[in-house]
Amino acid sequence: MISISELHKSYVTGLNSLHVLKGINLTIEEGEMVSIMGSSGSGKSTLLNVIGLLDAYDTGKYHLNGTLMENMSETKAAWYRNQMIGFVFQSFNLIAFKNAMENVALPLYYQKVGRRKRNKIAMEYLEKVGLADWAHHTPNELSGGQKQRIAIARALISKPKVILADEPTGALDTHTSYEVMELFKEINNAGITVIIVTHEKDISERTKRIIHLKDGLIEKEYKTKLNLSYA
Repeated sequence: MISISELHKSYVTGLNSLHVLKGINLTIEEGEMVSIMGSSGSGKSTLLNVIGLLDAYDTGKYHLNGTLMENMSETKAAWYRNQMIGFVFQSFNLIAFKNAMENVALPLYYQKVGRRKRNKIAMEYLEKVGLADWAHHTPNELSGGQKQRIAIARALISKPKVILADEPTGALDTHTSYEVMELFKEINNAGITVIIVTHEKDISERTKRIIHLKDGLIEKEYKTKLNLSYA
């Protein structure tokens, strides 16, 4: 599903250059559920942004579902994101003046799906995450856990092959975090590849493989007990 070799990424600000990713080699198979860990500045969010086609890399190779992701226009990158990738963020990124149903339906709006049809599909996905009764509530009327479930439903509505989650439990309490991770596990069990960036050890242990980054390189990676239980 994801194949990365000798990937480098630097950011240039003025006369200064910051070398963030320093030769990443990584393979993530279809249907895996992995976490990426590392201290601040280790490159984990940059790596996620490259995988999610939100940021271009400098050198190396990145294949997504067998296709080389290289030298793409923003239009082409947006097309691949829309077809392949769902995003979940720590801050939820919900639109404050739209209700839960409208927030979930938003990706279908950009796909030019008619309003009645996209709202019907959005209700189906709200049902999947247990929030159909909250469809007409705006984000300020919802708890953190409810907001994240809505964000997950929004990520799923385009039927992506990969879900990328950047610190999805960072703004949640422990109990709610574990509920959200159970939802990710259900998504993964349906065959969707899930990649989670986190700094929380207990969250990473709820994925099947942990990848540790340090100073822009993979320091170590290993399977978790969750993965071993699937063997």
